[in-house]
This record gives sequence, structure tokens and C-alpha cells, in this order.
Amino acid sequence: SALPYGNAKDRRSDPPPQAAAYSCREEAFAKLEHMNEIRLLDRVRMEIRARHYSRRTEKAYLYWIRRYIFFHKLRHPNEMGEKEVTRFLSWLATKRNVSASTQNQALSALVFLYKAVLKQDLDWLKDVVRAKKPKRLPVVLTRREVEQVIGRMQGTPWLVASLIYGTGMRLLECLRLRVKDIDFERHEITVRGGKGQKDRMTMLPSKIETPLSVHLERVRGQFRKDQAAGAGNVELPMAIARKYPKAAGDWVWQWVFPATRHYTDKENGQRRRHHLHESVMQRAFHRAVNEAGLAKRASCHTLRHSFATHLLEDGYDIRTIQELLGHSDVSTTMVYTHVLNVGGRGVKSPLDT
Repeated sequence: SALPYGNAKDRRSDPPPQAAAYSCREEAFAKLEHMNEIRLLDRVRMEIRARHYSRRTEKAYLYWIRRYIFFHKLRHPNEMGEKEVTRFLSWLATKRNVSASTQNQALSALVFLYKAVLKQDLDWLKDVVRAKKPKRLPVVLTRREVEQVIGRMQGTPWLVASLIYGTGMRLLECLRLRVKDIDFERHEITVRGGKGQKDRMTMLPSKIETPLSVHLERVRGQFRKDQAAGAGNVELPMAIARKYPKAAGDWVWQWVFPATRHYTDKENGQRRRHHLHESVMQRAFHRAVNEAGLAKRASCHTLRHSFATHLLEDGYDIRTIQELLGHSDVSTTMVYTHVLNVGGRGVKSPLDT
């Protein structure tokens, strides 16, 4: 019988697997007949959006639910249970060698499928064991290394990297900044919808205020040209576009770091600019690390780790750093004390004495 798993439009948004396997899956989906009822993946999407989960969570959950279904030869999840879930998770760990966090993400997607979508309150879901995450220490750059890396970047990537290191923001939090989120008078930046959909405040470094002002003037000139060409709108969060129909064309809602190209919105046909894609920053940072000759596996997120570690070195208390980073629990922030090796008191090697 036909299975309600989704359509080709939904599948294009998923991370593509190997080409041959992906082609076989596309053919399998093409053979599925349409049903009058709401299809399974559409129901998953509706439940996720009703809970205001992020787009990345939606994309990841849909991906793992599809892989689960294909792993069991297109059987419907209603026909499967604890044995099939355990077998799938074991295959991920033993045959695919995925990390504990990846395995737990797959389990979270399946728990959501059975509880929120299929409305099955199954006792066995409580007994499924989550993989134990190993404790890893973050990679941290010294102040000199930060200077070497950022000094080899130019233009917008340099400005974004400087903001991440100077404020402790995550990469996407920085790229999703809007003009209204920067307050030059109070020297503050408001981070909207951070991890866990939480807002927070962080500082605006004085050293970067002038370059940032110059950058915003250039972005404003580009915005005016877009308006003249009928392409000055941006995507708005939640229902703001419906509540304030003209807000999408206001300067205060524009991205601080807009993309270089336009795109056409499929729902209303508007030509818009998205914010700068994270891959642009990741490539620029990776290139700068290589040019600096660092023997560390550093990424853009390493700048956030370095921000917290250097604040601890300067004597700021752990609670202040927790607020700036947006951590829910101070134990998450405590990892930087282990990086410093100053948990309570510094330990000196007997070799040095």
C-alpha cells in the first residue's frame, strides 16, 4: 500500500547522502502513490512548526525519520517499535561509526515521531538508552594566535570574526543580526533568538564601532538601490510580516551582513536578500588559519571559546561569562576553567620547580 512519507520538494532540503543511494531513494519516493490524508512527513513538519522549533531541527528530524524508514525497507513507523529503533541506532553506531551526539539526535527525532506525531505513548521509549557523550575540552587560541588569524582576514569576514571574538556570539547569531539589534549609544548588541530561542545582551567592542558604522553605511546604500529595483524586503520572523505588512521594507529590519545575491520567495514572489551564508565565513576563517600556520583544528566557533577563556584570564567571574555566552547552566561555562587549569587553584608541574 502507498505510504505517506512526503514529496520531492521536501526531500530537496535534506542533506544529500551518497549519489547512488540518493538516486535509489528518489526512485523509491517517486513510486509512492498520493493519498488523500495528510502525509507522514507533512504531519511531522506541522508538529515541529507548532512548537516553534528551529529550521535546522526540522531539517534534521525529517532527515533521520526518512533514514529510519528506508533502513527498514519502507515499513510504516506504526508497524515498528522498540526492536526496530534499537536496531537502527545500533547500526548507526557500529556500521556508520557516528558520534554519540549524532546518535542521540537520531533518537530524539524518532522519539518526536512516535510521541508528537503518531501519538503513541509507549513505555519502551523511556527505556531506550541514549549514547554517552565523551567529555571534550574546547580548542582555544591564544591572544597572539587570534591576532594572527583575524589579521589575515579582510572585508566582511574580518568584521564578522572580530565581532565573534569580541562578543562571544555564535556564528549564526552574528550573521542573523539586524540593524535594530545594534545600539551604538549604549555600546550593546541584542542577540535575538539564540540557542533555545533565548534573547540576551552582550557588549559592542569600542574598537569595532567605527568599522561597523562604515559597513552599515555601505549596506544602507545597497538597501536603497534594492528598494529602487523593487527588491528591498527581507524575511521577517514569526507573524511580524502579517502584523506589520510594511516592516519587511524598513531599514531597521535589514540584515547587518546581507548576502551578495538576491533570491525569489516562493510564497509571494518577492525578490529579497538573505543574510550572508555561514559557509562564506567558514572558508575565509579556514584559509586564515592555514596561512597563519597554526597547528590547531580551529573553526569560527573557536573564537567564541577563546572569548570566554580570555575573559576568565582577565579575572571576570564565571556568572558574568555565563550570561554573555547565553548558557542555561553554569556547569557548561565551567569547562573553560579546565582549559585554564585553574579549577580553584592553579597547579604547577613538579618539573617546573
